Amino acid sequence: MRAMARIAAPGGEPVPLELEDRQSRTNRLPRKPPHVIAIYPGSFDPITNGHLDLIQRGSRMFDRLIVSILRNDTKEPLFSVEERTEMLDEVLHVYPNVEVDSFDGLLVDHAAAHSATVLLRGIRAISDYEYELQMALMNRRLSPRIETVFMMAHETYSFISSRLVKEVFSLGGNITGLVPPSVESRLHARLSTTKMKGA
Repeated sequence: MRAMARIAAPGGEPVPLELEDRQSRTNRLPRKPPHVIAIYPGSFDPITNGHLDLIQRGSRMFDRLIVSILRNDTKEPLFSVEERTEMLDEVLHVYPNVEVDSFDGLLVDHAAAHSATVLLRGIRAISDYEYELQMALMNRRLSPRIETVFMMAHETYSFISSRLVKEVFSLGGNITGLVPPSVESRLHARLSTTKMKGA
């Protein structure tokens, strides 16, 4: 016969031990904050329609969504952080609960500075998941109070990346529909400037 806990349920019946253990674990979990703030980090060099799709969907899930540009001095980006901020502002101003920021250092420290409890990450393929899982587990170890939420990319954009967009564009390929029109215009302007410098 299964052992029963000493605590009685409202109807007077004893509560099974496994249920009591589950309730105990639940009580130890942090309570949901009144406003859920999420961070969506990335390089966004440049922002693609795949990024934009995740931001649109994320804006419906969270009270506040902060799109955070990673400052990485070890890479040579096509656009500066300031230019990427401008590009993001141009396409995201229609979402009242979405804002743009930038950071360096640990992502969990950046999240804590904004009282964020969620990190939003997009998954395009199995290869993405393996890397993102590793990062999510490390972030959980560094800050257990912050959860990582994986969102599947829309099938229309599942093959798009900033790197691939830049590569195709530099070779003269058509990227219409892969990035917002304002970003495509900036890419044309940047390519023209690069050609003039190389002339």
